Amino acid sequence: MDVDDGLLPIGQFARLCRLSVKQLRHYADLGLLVPAWIDPDSGYRYYRVAQARQALSIGLLRSLDVPLSAVGEVLSGVAVAEVLGRVRDELEAELARRSRTLATLERLLVSGVPPVEVTVERQGPRQVVLVRDEAVSPQDIARATGACVASLVRAVREGGLEEGLRLTGLFPVEMGEPIPVVVAVEFGGPAPRGTRPYILPGGVFAGAVHVGPYDQIDLTAHAVLAWCAERGHTPDGPIREVYLSDPARTSPDRLRTRVMVRLGEQGLSEGLTAG
Repeated sequence: MDVDDGLLPIGQFARLCRLSVKQLRHYADLGLLVPAWIDPDSGYRYYRVAQARQALSIGLLRSLDVPLSAVGEVLSGVAVAEVLGRVRDELEAELARRSRTLATLERLLVSGVPPVEVTVERQGPRQVVLVRDEAVSPQDIARATGACVASLVRAVREGGLEEGLRLTGLFPVEMGEPIPVVVAVEFGGPAPRGTRPYILPGGVFAGAVHVGPYDQIDLTAHAVLAWCAERGHTPDGPIREVYLSDPARTSPDRLRTRVMVRLGEQGLSEGLTAG
């Protein structure tokens, strides 16, 4: 092939498209922007001028933090509005998460880790209906919890349980990936229609009441776990969050949540057993 036949060497093409040679090689490896011709002897890459528009589009989308996977969808012909709309929604969710993180940092800067009164109580086993999900990361826990709550509310309505019952979330002390998330609701009498009962184990619990938004509960959980560590107690099972307030009727700064950890001996673990 005649390299002068409408082809530009990679360096010149990179300058034309305001990209680096390294970026062009990376996009070629991903199949997003393949060179028009590669010299079989030298391995040098050449691009057609007509490819500049595609290269500039990739650069523009990347400057807007559009993931390369989404860029590939756009270039393959998927509706631009559909792809970019999804990216926008993901960015908005990330912005909201970071705003919540900033609010928590501000609270720590102003008053440090909030002092909480940790109390110890004994509870018996409880019969519950529960829903499980998995979070792919700590940032995904809120999404997984919300999905569990929605599923549990449907089960309550369809199974004939009284609405307005208190929900309990269960979250692992040690965060792996994925992160198991469970939300349960207590009931008495026979099992509701279409559900399977479980026994939530009882025992001795250390706990404290968190007042404030759900996304700041970790501050109170930290205080409870620190209390346990200072006294040589080993958490036996997941952290329990008992939601004392109705979020539909209570402002976020007034939400009350009981954060509890069961105390147990080293080596014991808490499970959910079928009732």
